[in-house]
Amino acid sequence: MRLSDTKPFLSHPFDDNKLKEECGIFGVNGVTDAANFVALGLHALQHRGQEAGGIVVHDEEHGFNSARRFGYVRDHFTKESLMKTLPGANAIGHVRYSTAGNKGHTAIRDVQPFFGEFAMGGCAIAHNGNLTNADALRKELIERGSIFQSSSDSECIIHLMARSIHQNHTKRLKDALSRVEGAFSVVAMTRTKLIGVRDPRGVRPLVLGKLGDGYVLSSETCALDICGADFVRQIEPGEMVVIGPDGVESSFPFERTAPRPCIFEKVYFSRPDSILDGQSVYETRRQIGIELARENPVEADLVCPVPDSGTPAAIGFSHESGIPYGMGIIRNSYMGRTFIEPTEQIRNMGVRLKLNVNRTLIEGKRVILVDDSVVRGTTSRKIKEMILDAGAAEVHFRIASPPTMWPCFYGVDTPERDQLLAATMTEEEMREHLNVASLKFISMDGLYRASGDKAGRNNENPSHCDACFSGEYPVSPSDRIAKGFKLAAE
Repeated sequence: MRLSDTKPFLSHPFDDNKLKEECGIFGVNGVTDAANFVALGLHALQHRGQEAGGIVVHDEEHGFNSARRFGYVRDHFTKESLMKTLPGANAIGHVRYSTAGNKGHTAIRDVQPFFGEFAMGGCAIAHNGNLTNADALRKELIERGSIFQSSSDSECIIHLMARSIHQNHTKRLKDALSRVEGAFSVVAMTRTKLIGVRDPRGVRPLVLGKLGDGYVLSSETCALDICGADFVRQIEPGEMVVIGPDGVESSFPFERTAPRPCIFEKVYFSRPDSILDGQSVYETRRQIGIELARENPVEADLVCPVPDSGTPAAIGFSHESGIPYGMGIIRNSYMGRTFIEPTEQIRNMGVRLKLNVNRTLIEGKRVILVDDSVVRGTTSRKIKEMILDAGAAEVHFRIASPPTMWPCFYGVDTPERDQLLAATMTEEEMREHLNVASLKFISMDGLYRASGDKAGRNNENPSHCDACFSGEYPVSPSDRIAKGFKLAAE
């Protein structure tokens, strides 16, 4: 395979109040110039990972080829000189933010998709999620002679496939995934087939689309839209689809269990123009704002979103409360590349580099700021100070998710528990820490109602994974427990 390398990309230093998106995956089968469609799909999924991206293709004449780059898709995979090296009708791609392995210090060898050459031919895989038993698997595989090329948990899948006794890729992939724990949505590619798999609990999303005579697999429906593909359906939890010349074959190779898709996909991770579990993400977030206003009313003059993720919830809050909506904070969309390596003086300017207050709108007003979450709270404090400095009379925070109290082990880069504000403070202590007039979070029941469960959360059998709020992990984080992590019940 031809691998490409460039200068490492550094994530922005002021995004410390958000959970980092996990990864995005995209695959195309049976479409001329497949790599170009994958590049378009990855561009639409850029919100799921801005650190690096890669594409692997197969062409009858040239075999398997790949390119991996640090940074944004638009900066590399739009160049004709690069895309000419990626011919073929079958391709898969991946955008990443490091959630396992060497966080924050990515090497090009960690960038997916990964590739393995087996007796029956080559196979490439791209993985969204996180394997909670990767450390134990890695140790076992190394002791049995495997030589790892990366620090990624996803590489375990390739090594497990290599040790399978089966004589085709599909059965080897089934074998490998039956050994892993945690969350996985996987796209894999052989010379002729595209394979999609979702873990039995369906923690991470995966959808199927139709593009001309070919097919597409994607983390989200918004990536189908950008390349002109028609949405067919979501891949079900525990389902494997094999796409080839004869169409789509579906099977359920894993033991059935109750699905628990990640509820934070609806709050923050997925793009608002995507459809998730049959629901508009935008409409779900607007409903979250409506529930938030019903649960936590306050007298104020203006509802403002913290852009961009707080916008739909702020619209819903304004509609339900009758308080006018306004863009009191404006995002600078063009600062990311400019300040990748800021001087200390620029760094101290903090959040002002990317957000600016609309003074004439908020001056003298009691302002409700609607945000999707509070993680460490550092950016929330800076935004509050900016609003007050611009002349606001009061600042009230309304948060479109319950307090984030537990780390995620299923594909999200979460701070350690002692760095999560809600894990170390009561709501009133958080209000005092942020120094705002009021601070309120949506309840767990309110979040579930907005997500389609009209009765709220069924505590005996919740329909989603909400471990970051509840501490109830649907799959045991065995590697972290081995290192001393304590579950909520302990």
